[in-house]
Amino acid sequence: MIKICIFKDNFIEFKLCIVQMYMYYVFVSLESYSLAVLAFDRLIAICFPLRQNAINTSTTMATIIAGIWTLCLSVTTASTTCLTYLSFCNSVQVNSYFCDYAPVFRLACNDNSLQWAFATVSTLVNVGIPLSFIVMSYTCILVTVFRMKSVESRFKALATCTEHLILVAVFYIPLFTIFVVGLFRVTINPDVRIVGLSLSSCIPPCANPIIYSLKTKELRSRAYFVLRRTFAFGKRSILPTSQKIKH
Repeated sequence: MIKICIFKDNFIEFKLCIVQMYMYYVFVSLESYSLAVLAFDRLIAICFPLRQNAINTSTTMATIIAGIWTLCLSVTTASTTCLTYLSFCNSVQVNSYFCDYAPVFRLACNDNSLQWAFATVSTLVNVGIPLSFIVMSYTCILVTVFRMKSVESRFKALATCTEHLILVAVFYIPLFTIFVVGLFRVTINPDVRIVGLSLSSCIPPCANPIIYSLKTKELRSRAYFVLRRTFAFGKRSILPTSQKIKH
């Protein structure tokens, strides 16, 4: 993608196109499920606070993560492998900023009903299931929050979900719109598709480390300690040099 965007070299071999497509959709589907896992974490923390440490164990999370990776790799492998059965005899110009799945198989000369089926299954598995789980999780969270007697407790509980809800909206609204419209075989403007996929694939992964890592008190304290120690060491290193110059 860097080669295409910077050097304007928009030719890519078919094998490399498949690899690029595979890597893109693997990580987009992993991002989708990671948002669902974060919703699960909020669900346990708010609805079952006393059982949070018993449920969210290292074994539980490792099992969930391993299952998600296995599912995403399997579905994406099957959907991209079936593209090798297509024949391209007319235009080979892909109307996207990368080797996007639907724009590629629509260029085929032979029957692409199998690819349509895989696109439908992939959308349901990688977008529909995580989004449905997130909606159900926040439904349970809202029910639990509105049962709280203290208004302050309600705001405090909802405040912990704000960043996650913003990421969910940024990720799923463009992606869900594009994929659902595509399922009805309605042609989407290529520029709209590019903007939507760019929003979904770039902003949430960039924001995740800031929201879920740098905002934690422990990491902020550690970063402040390292910066202060580095600055103090730099001052000590400079002082002897300046004293020598003066003498």
